[in-house]
Amino acid sequence: MTSSSLAARASRGARWLGLGAVVALLGACATQQPYDYVAFKQSRPASLLVLPPVSTATDLKASPAVMSQVTLPLAEAGYYVLPVTLVDETFKQNGLTVPDEIHGVAPEKLREIFGADAAVYLRVTRYGTTYNVISSVTMVAAEARIVDLRSGQLLWQGQAAASSAEGDNSSQGGLVGLLVKAVVNQIVGTATDASYNYAGLASQRLLGAPRPNGVLYGPRSPNYQKD
Repeated sequence: MTSSSLAARASRGARWLGLGAVVALLGACATQQPYDYVAFKQSRPASLLVLPPVSTATDLKASPAVMSQVTLPLAEAGYYVLPVTLVDETFKQNGLTVPDEIHGVAPEKLREIFGADAAVYLRVTRYGTTYNVISSVTMVAAEARIVDLRSGQLLWQGQAAASSAEGDNSSQGGLVGLLVKAVVNQIVGTATDASYNYAGLASQRLLGAPRPNGVLYGPRSPNYQKD
């Protein structure tokens, strides 16, 4: 087998490795049944409390990076989102600084403290740049649940991801070129926290409107109750 054919096969394998997790999260959306919005439409929350994301990713920047960007798509969808700094300070004043502990607070207590109609529970499952022999992929994946704080009922849940592998179709430069590119991409991606930009894209896919089986428009949107 020639080096060029080996490089081509290696490149195809790298792209499949990089896209695998994205396909697992996004590809399933193409086959799933339409979301049941009965509870969401009955509740029709106007104000949302976004809780600090719980993270199972190894990068410590995962939770704050996602938290800093998830409120924008919700606001653009027509919801009043409680200011992040106010929420963070309120939790600190009550001795809560760990996302897992904050997620454990009862819905009625959150309602009593913040007065929001619903809370957004977030979990970051992937964040960072990984190196797989001949590929270097930056990826962010997250899950979300919206819970009515007045009743404790689940209104909506979903997941989304964004990856640098989505638009990477390069197979030029041979096997050595692929190896060098992978190392350079990992160094640059880690040093500059390239994941932050993908966190913004993943957040938009997760909580933006309109999206297939996504969050419904809020009362501040001209499209409210048209979905």
